[in-house]
Amino acid sequence: MSRENKKISRRSFIRASGLAITGALAAPAVSSGSKFKNASLRVWSCGGLAEAFMPANRFYEQETGCTIAYTGAFAAALGKSLLGKATTEVFAPRVLELARKLKAVGKMLYFKPLCFTKYVLVTPAGNPAGINSIEDMARPDVRVVLTPGASPPGGAASMIILKKAGVLEAAKKNAVLMGDCVQMAMPYIINSRGDVAVVELRLTRIPQFRGKIDIMEIPDKFIPPKPVPFTIGVMKWAKNRELVEDYINFILSEKGQTYFEEAGFIPAFSEEGKKLIEKYGVRDG
Repeated sequence: MSRENKKISRRSFIRASGLAITGALAAPAVSSGSKFKNASLRVWSCGGLAEAFMPANRFYEQETGCTIAYTGAFAAALGKSLLGKATTEVFAPRVLELARKLKAVGKMLYFKPLCFTKYVLVTPAGNPAGINSIEDMARPDVRVVLTPGASPPGGAASMIILKKAGVLEAAKKNAVLMGDCVQMAMPYIINSRGDVAVVELRLTRIPQFRGKIDIMEIPDKFIPPKPVPFTIGVMKWAKNRELVEDYINFILSEKGQTYFEEAGFIPAFSEEGKKLIEKYGVRDG
C-alpha cells in the first residue's frame, strides 16, 4: 500500500477556510426599550469555540439590542496579547492555567466553567477499514491521519492520546498525512484517503463535515486533562459590568449552553459537565 505523507500549511488553510474569525456581528432588529439597546461588548474566545459563540451572540444581540464585537482565534496568542497591551471585556480561553494566569496578574476579574471538549475516533462513513478501537491504529493495513503540527494543544493532545494508548509509533508509520491544522484531517477521512483519525468532536459538527463520517468513543484513561476545559471570564476593561454579567449569565444558561452542545462540546452545567468540573478542578481561586 502506497503512503502519501503531506505537510499542509496551517496558515494558508486558515486563510482559505476562515478559521480565525474577527469582527463585529451585525445586530438584528430588536424591540425598543431594551436596557442594552445600542450598547456594545467585546468578546474574545479560543477559535475552536467560534461555531458556538457566533449563533449564541446573534441570539443575544437580537434579544438585547447590544452589538457584540467577537474575535475567535488561537487562545494562546490572544492570551499573550492580553498579558501585554491588548484589551477585551469578556474572554473565553482554552486551558485552565491561562484563565488563572490572567486572574493572577489582575487582568481577569473572575472566571466560570464554560464547557469541555471531547476527543473521538473518526472513520469514513461505513467504517470500511473495520476500526473497532484506538488500538487498531497500530494495524499495518490502516491508513492513519495525523496533525502533530497543529496549534497547541490540538496537535499535541492527539499525540498524547496515541502515546497513552500505546500506539503512537505504529500510528506514525501508518500515517498518510502529517498535517499542521486539525481541520485538514476531516477531508482525508470523508474522502476515504485515510481510515481513522483522532479529532475533537466539535470538528464533526462543522457544517461541511457534519454527518459525513462515523464516530467512536475513546476511553477516558487516554485523554490528557490540559486541553479539555474551557472557561469564560470578566476582564478588567469591562465598561458595563451589568451588561457583561448579563451576557455571561446568558452564555451559561440552558439556552446559551445549547449552542455549545450543538457545536460538539459538553456544557459545563450538564450532568457530565458537572462531573468534569470536579474532575479537573475548574474553580476560580
